[in-house]
Amino acid sequence: MRFHRTVTPLIYYIHMTKSALQIARAAYQPKLPKALQGPVVAKEGAATQSVGDQEKIKQLFPNTYGLPVIEFEASAATTQQPAVNVGVILSGGQAPGGHNVISGLFDGVKSINPASKLYGFILGPGGLVDHNYMELTADIIDEYRNTGGFDIIGSGRTKLEKEEQFEKGIEILRELNIKALVIIGGDDSNTNACVLAEYYAAKKYGVQVIGCPKTIDGDLKNEQIETSFGFDTACKTYSELIGNIQRDCNSARKYWHFIKLMGRSASHIALECALQTQPNICLVSEEVEAKEQSLDDVVNYIATIVAARAAKGDNYGTVLIPEGLIEFIPAIKKLIKELNEVLTDPATGEPREFAGAEEQIAFVESHIAKDNLAVLKSLPEDVARQLCLDRDPHGNVQVSLIETEKLLSRMVAKRLAEWKQAGKYDGKFSTQHHFFGYEGRCAAPSNYDADYCYSLGFNASRLIAAGKTGYMSIIRNTTAPAAEWVAGGVPITMMMNIERRNGADKPVIRKALVELDGAPFRYFAAHRDEWAQATSYVYPGPIQYFGPTEVCDQSTKTLQLEQAR
Repeated sequence: MRFHRTVTPLIYYIHMTKSALQIARAAYQPKLPKALQGPVVAKEGAATQSVGDQEKIKQLFPNTYGLPVIEFEASAATTQQPAVNVGVILSGGQAPGGHNVISGLFDGVKSINPASKLYGFILGPGGLVDHNYMELTADIIDEYRNTGGFDIIGSGRTKLEKEEQFEKGIEILRELNIKALVIIGGDDSNTNACVLAEYYAAKKYGVQVIGCPKTIDGDLKNEQIETSFGFDTACKTYSELIGNIQRDCNSARKYWHFIKLMGRSASHIALECALQTQPNICLVSEEVEAKEQSLDDVVNYIATIVAARAAKGDNYGTVLIPEGLIEFIPAIKKLIKELNEVLTDPATGEPREFAGAEEQIAFVESHIAKDNLAVLKSLPEDVARQLCLDRDPHGNVQVSLIETEKLLSRMVAKRLAEWKQAGKYDGKFSTQHHFFGYEGRCAAPSNYDADYCYSLGFNASRLIAAGKTGYMSIIRNTTAPAAEWVAGGVPITMMMNIERRNGADKPVIRKALVELDGAPFRYFAAHRDEWAQATSYVYPGPIQYFGPTEVCDQSTKTLQLEQAR
């Protein structure tokens, strides 16, 4: 059997000219919780259960269900453990801090035994299936410490969910004598990690699987996971850009800036950026859904604030819009749900095939319910076509391709024109549009993310040493100084429930939405009327790495409000 070893990412990096920041950041030593600074002992809690559908999840994961939450405590043990070979995969979209997870994992397995080895699978889970890998040595790791991106081994979106994939994976794991696999990813990637852990446990293959919580969207969180890594850096990066725009907005005083932010499934990024920058308007998808607002309601809300500011002579402002807003409007959410069902072939579970766009649109219009057809017909023609035609590889509506910021500004302009004709509005409305997404995914990690990610990786090595599988590495109490952080692991099954995906019921990690009764949203709701009328902009400036602790090491506003710090 032949294996392909890829070294392109390293060669590319070495021949790059490094910036002054890269050189300086390479010297930064991430902080570790005190409990991880020497030998540890695993303290086990009570048995756990899934957040929903307990019996179904238990039946699907009999070997990894009900495991206890783990917390590590310092130990006096000094016996060196046997060497262990570990594999690592970066899965899904990039998030700042991924390189530090790998750095922490590398340092952790080497501290277990210097003869331990770390192998990286190239371009995501597909690298495991295709036997595409490279050994990550100290000279490689040192080039990537405290840097953004996933370019050390690349990432990919291949789903690990089929038996033939698991069996192809075990071939290379056995060949390299890998006893544990760490999957760094979001909710879908860690769901796959849980499925893989269960499969290998059932087969008694002797391979542990550990997950690490990654996503800038911030929707992989619960009582055990305070935040997903990358969220802190991405929000600070976007907030810097929003602050720059607000400074320009307040200087020119002639534009309304409509700013769409990443976050299809939840509004955590939009809310955090609003807390940091205090825009005139921030929409929160979860509130729109809870209040059962229509698209027309959202347009009226924005137009009312625009008109009120215009009455004071302020024909300018900023609007923050979550990427997935459209999908949270109840009527459109219901439409999208039926579109996902109708455009999926029930026999194969794959997207239906059509000869062309018009045939697909005609099929949709003849197969969806009358009330959903009415909603589809009420939308601007270009948006309706996008909903009918643009699908992701799994057959779902490509909500992220809908230019919600332009759709809303266009509808607000139309509404204001109607009000002007009726004598209800006398102002000027000119717009600029922005979408901040990729700008934040590979930013150099903030001190918080650099420390948090390094701890997550190092902690994963301790879960491996403790013989755990089907666990996610967790670090808690992160609004306190790093030495006081709490390290451990949570069974991935504890976070799972059954959801409808692509026409079938599947076990998945439950996404965390913005809690409307939570401290962050309540703070926002208490201040948004003031921010709407006044110009209360905050300009966070660029992410700071060197300077006072109160500037450089602080966590997100979300965490500070949640933990009352």
